Amino acid sequence: MKKRIVPIVLVGVLAGLAWMVWFRPVKTAEEDKKPEALVPVQVGKIIRTTLRSYVTAYGIVEPEPAAGARLAVGVPGVVAAVNCVEGQHVEKGAVLFELDGRAAEVAVQFAQKTVDRQRKLVLTEGTSQKLLQDAEQQLASAHAQQALLQVHAPFSGTITRVNTKAGEAADLTTVLAEMIDLDRLVVSLNVPSAETGMLKVSQPVEVSTGDSTNTISASLGFTSAQVDPKSGAGLARAPLPLNSGLRPGQFIRARIVIEERKDRLAAPLASVARDSSGATFIAMVEGEKAVLKPVKAGLRDGGWIEIEGDGIEADKPVVTEGAYGLIMTQQFATKIRVVGE
Repeated sequence: MKKRIVPIVLVGVLAGLAWMVWFRPVKTAEEDKKPEALVPVQVGKIIRTTLRSYVTAYGIVEPEPAAGARLAVGVPGVVAAVNCVEGQHVEKGAVLFELDGRAAEVAVQFAQKTVDRQRKLVLTEGTSQKLLQDAEQQLASAHAQQALLQVHAPFSGTITRVNTKAGEAADLTTVLAEMIDLDRLVVSLNVPSAETGMLKVSQPVEVSTGDSTNTISASLGFTSAQVDPKSGAGLARAPLPLNSGLRPGQFIRARIVIEERKDRLAAPLASVARDSSGATFIAMVEGEKAVLKPVKAGLRDGGWIEIEGDGIEADKPVVTEGAYGLIMTQQFATKIRVVGE
């Protein structure tokens, strides 16, 4: 029985092989060819623009060094009148504080009477010119002392703080009030020491606050050659334009333009990638394919980067999202499917 089964199995195997060789349908070359996969990518465009390099620094809004003042008396005394309040705008020369002037008034009146008497005596030759001159000097001195009893605004500005009240004593160290000129504000910046050497007066500055996307244009007005050993930062100042909307004490972020390159070709930052050897490429869209192009990358500005290379032109489409994957395949032409821009 077993001897019969073996030949039957052999015959069946041989018949199957014969069918596969002679009777199986033959596939065409088109059927054997596998469909080429389309790589999904997003694209952008090369542009021609102005690129800038920045130093970023942080600081606060302050009055200019000469645009802020702490007001004090010229002689000790008792404050008789306070003629200003916080937030008040005052003009240069306005009388802001007055000290008790009763004693000074008495001194002026006495000196004036002395001068009047000496002038009458001079007419009758009852005194000398020397005594008259002495009396007139005494009167001038009394008036000068009386003038010191008033504290005037040194410039036009805004009172930011009043520290005294009528009836309080004040000496030469007492700060009666503080005032600033809100039309003369600056941003005082702390710049890392490694970047202070890049700064120059008149460089453009873009100022912004943390709660706003708007920027205020200014120019660098001062840079210090000294570095604070505690913070490791140098000082720079940029005057703010009138009606900037900023107020003293505000914390700000500033970008100082240290280099500007006009009329340069730039590609989206995501479109430029490096291969394993460190060479820089972009994937330019040509028809249905992405063709790798070697480029030289330059200045980076936000989401753009300067590029140079053969065949690189403005308005040419390039792969952005997916560019790195194309470059790592080492294929210099790959079929793509654009899924977004």
